[in-house]
Amino acid sequence: MELDDFDLQILQSMQEDNQRTSQEVAQRVNLSPVSCLRRMKRLRESGAVLGDVSVVDPAAVGRGIMMVVLVTLESERADKLDSFKRAMQAAPEVMQCLSVTGEVDFVLTLTMRDMGEYEAFAQRHFWGNPNVKRFSTLIVMNRAKYGLGVPVATSA
Repeated sequence: MELDDFDLQILQSMQEDNQRTSQEVAQRVNLSPVSCLRRMKRLRESGAVLGDVSVVDPAAVGRGIMMVVLVTLESERADKLDSFKRAMQAAPEVMQCLSVTGEVDFVLTLTMRDMGEYEAFAQRHFWGNPNVKRFSTLIVMNRAKYGLGVPVATSA
């Protein structure tokens, strides 16, 4: 899908606040509300917008521990990789599961209530998985920057 400057400005506005009405977005990007609404719908239907969500503070729901886990698998066969991906997609504690190049195979972002919950998670998904060669856990002390926004540049 080819995106013009209006589309990019609309995407930027939607990333800043997905609760803005099409009328509010239209005012920001200098388009008619009807044209803006049509573009917003097209951006969603085309997959340029993956979803509209509210970002919840994990601590507000009792998940005050965030961690990054580096996972190396024994086998990188497609079926083994897919099996691990499916397990991570199904685990509600996994906020992100990234398949990466380099020294490890996956980088996970997890949120936990406490270390006991993480130990149970590690038992199920790491120690209990014969295809997990090793994993390393990094506890997040502070979120210096946190967001899901993608830089959107216009030609202007």
